[in-house]
Amino acid sequence: MADLGINVKHFLLLLIVCFFSFFANNYFIPADLMESRNLATAQEMVARGNYMTPTMNGELRLEKPPLPTWIAAAINHVIPDNISAQRCAAGVAAVFLVFFLYLIVFEFSQKQTLALFASLVLATSYNVVMMGRTATWDIYCHSFMLGAIYFMVRAFNGKGAQWGYFIVSGLLMGLSFLSKGPVSFFALLLPFLISYFIFFRPDFEHKVLPFIGMIMICLAMSLWWPAYIYLFYKDWSTHIADKESSSWINHNVRSWYYYWQFAAESGIWAFFWITSLVWPYWKKRFEGDLRTKKIYLFSVLWTLSALVLLSLIPEKKTRYLLPMLIPGAFNISLCLFYFVRNKLKPKEEILFKVNISVILLVLISLPIALYIMFLRQGYLDIWLFVVITLLCLALAAAMYHYTFRSVNRRIGSIFCIVGIMMLVESLCFIPASKLFINNDRHSIRETRTISELQHLPFYYVETEGLRIELVYESNRIIRSLDIRNDSVVRSKLPFVLLSGLAPDSLFSGLSRVSVDVVGVYDNNWQKVGSKKYNKNLVRYVSIIKAR
Repeated sequence: MADLGINVKHFLLLLIVCFFSFFANNYFIPADLMESRNLATAQEMVARGNYMTPTMNGELRLEKPPLPTWIAAAINHVIPDNISAQRCAAGVAAVFLVFFLYLIVFEFSQKQTLALFASLVLATSYNVVMMGRTATWDIYCHSFMLGAIYFMVRAFNGKGAQWGYFIVSGLLMGLSFLSKGPVSFFALLLPFLISYFIFFRPDFEHKVLPFIGMIMICLAMSLWWPAYIYLFYKDWSTHIADKESSSWINHNVRSWYYYWQFAAESGIWAFFWITSLVWPYWKKRFEGDLRTKKIYLFSVLWTLSALVLLSLIPEKKTRYLLPMLIPGAFNISLCLFYFVRNKLKPKEEILFKVNISVILLVLISLPIALYIMFLRQGYLDIWLFVVITLLCLALAAAMYHYTFRSVNRRIGSIFCIVGIMMLVESLCFIPASKLFINNDRHSIRETRTISELQHLPFYYVETEGLRIELVYESNRIIRSLDIRNDSVVRSKLPFVLLSGLAPDSLFSGLSRVSVDVVGVYDNNWQKVGSKKYNKNLVRYVSIIKAR
């Protein structure tokens, strides 16, 4: 690890922080819509053996490249129906993302402490934490791409052709494409290249052929999947191209300034991020260190390029900001490094204290929020509340000491911020699960164990639609049925029907059909009365057979 620039103590510290960020308490929230789509596809891949032609609810799902689905299917082979294990796979990808950032920052700066700060910030940023503990595919493509960027930079920095590094970079780029298509090429690689070529102007001497080789390897790994789809599902490939391009233009369309709140995605580091992007201020602070000044301006341009490019796409979602947090952590780490390594002027001292004071207020308010939202409602045990409160007060006292009393040890304040996130992820998530989980939730997963249903086909009422969460939880293919067509209904008997309305009323006109209600299943993880409570997740499950 020394050859890579990783300090062993840093390595161990980052592993501990990553455990709390991505693995601790990653099981308490049931799969959401996106996870259900991904995991239902993996379930069917295992059940039907369709590894080259993924399906979701029996229909081809070729829009997304298959690599993360293969990973999920492999896990499902070993540990079936385990949401925590599936999320751990995403957590591993997030860990690689964190360590690749450490390596990149060290490669540019040759400062291990700066690399540590950047990695800690990334590992504890809100968007990264959430994406690293859910079974979604974004974290895979950006992790592979950040690795590709690192090895490409190592190749350009090294003497000679550096074929090995360029080959590894091309392989990782290909894996990124196989994870989520061109997403990371546009949102992470392109902004990086814009900034990298402006500020560092890499030398291509002896590297033209290896660079071309990197591109060819990337293309070979990336294009075999679209080529396969085109050869065997030509009509479907045209449909996919039209659908995906239409989604980028017409789906979830937001105004160009929708991402103006991007700093909030870093969570507890938001104010430090805003502070770090005031480039006229920081450019002057780094005048005495030309290398640091250069990488600071490079990181800012990387961040702003990503913001502009993401803002140009009509389709916008906050999770799409994940790649922007990578250069963002770089920005923040440079700001923190300056604060802890330099004798600050009065105005700089005030700036640091203001940033810390905002976090202190949040920390002190945390026990109050827990009392109002959880303890009074009976969602939090008094002993756990006391433990969390004492830890909050201890962290607050330490932060105050390091910020206002021991100015030569400001680094302690940085580690206290990381400690706050570890506290939230380890203890505060426990009562949070009770706040958001519907205690009356009666999952359709139960139907997996009902023997009468095992050999019957499942249908849903065509006019009511179907939520994919029900497909995932039941682990069944559920096809649509026009219950208004008597001959079609009779031809399908016997079968299992999912309906929003009581099934007796749906078949009142069919005298030769009997209805046996198995149960009413509520798959909402939000409580009744919540704005996010979805009636389409409440369904009667009935056996329909000939009388």
